[in-house]
Order: sequence, then C-alpha cells, then structure tokens
Amino acid sequence: MSQQPTPEPRLQPTSAATLVVAALVSAAVAWLVISNWYGVMPDLPWLPAFTLLALAIVEFTLAQQTRARIERRPGRPPVEPLAVARYVVLAKASSLAGAIFVGFTAGLALWLLVDGHGMHAERDLPVAVVSMACSAALVGAALWLERACRVPKQPDQDNSEQP
Repeated sequence: MSQQPTPEPRLQPTSAATLVVAALVSAAVAWLVISNWYGVMPDLPWLPAFTLLALAIVEFTLAQQTRARIERRPGRPPVEPLAVARYVVLAKASSLAGAIFVGFTAGLALWLLVDGHGMHAERDLPVAVVSMACSAALVGAALWLERACRVPKQPDQDNSEQP
C-alpha cells in the first residue's frame, strides 16, 4: 500500500462572493436593527469612519512597499516570508471586516434615505455615507495588499507550463 502525498496547504485568494454575501447580510441586519431601535440610539460617531480610512491608508502603503520588496526593486531590502504571511492574514481579515462595515453602513444609509425623518436622520446620513466610503476603501486596500503578497512566477515556470 503506497501513501499518496498530502497536498500542500494553500491559502486561497479572497472570494468576491464571500465579500458580497457578508455585505448583504450585514446590510439586512443593519436595516432590522436600525428600523427597530433608531429612536433610542445616540448620534453616529465620526471616529469609526476615520479609523477605517487610516487602516486603508496603512494597508495601501504596506501593499506598495511589499510589492516592491517581493519584486526586489533596487534599493529595497528583501522581504521576510513570515512578514508576508502576516500581511496576507491581515489583508484577508480586513477585506472581510471592511465588507461587513460597507454592508452595515449601506443598510443604515439606505434606511436613513427611505424611512429616516427629522433632524437626527439628517445628521447621521453624512456619517453613514462617509463611513461606507471609508469601508470600501479598506476593502480595496486589503485586496490590493493581498495581491501584492503573491509570489511572482519565475521565467522557468512560465516556459514549463507551455506545451
């Protein structure tokens, strides 16, 4: 009886379908929560929006630096493989969290446009829209970081795949 080699574990790229489903479920939950308890909630804070934007900027910068180091551009030190693994985990977690925030803030903004009335809703709508944009920026930066961490194909790999 011969043992078959076990496949090497691989981390798959983030699925767009996963992000879309997370955003849609989050939007539905936001709609339900907001429609039932909006009257007793305090004003929406700006801090989460700016925190998400700061994370997006950090991850975008990290993606640029990591890509340059993986490609071994002149003047850049080589990248440590463990650091790249950590960046990928950060990117995957950030893209999912960002998608959840996009969905929640989109559900909130939509509810405020459709059912929200009064001064309280008018103050919260800009916060919801800016939060949604910052969340989308985080998703984009996280996906860019994940892509930047891919190891480029070597020239000999390209030739061996061609018939």
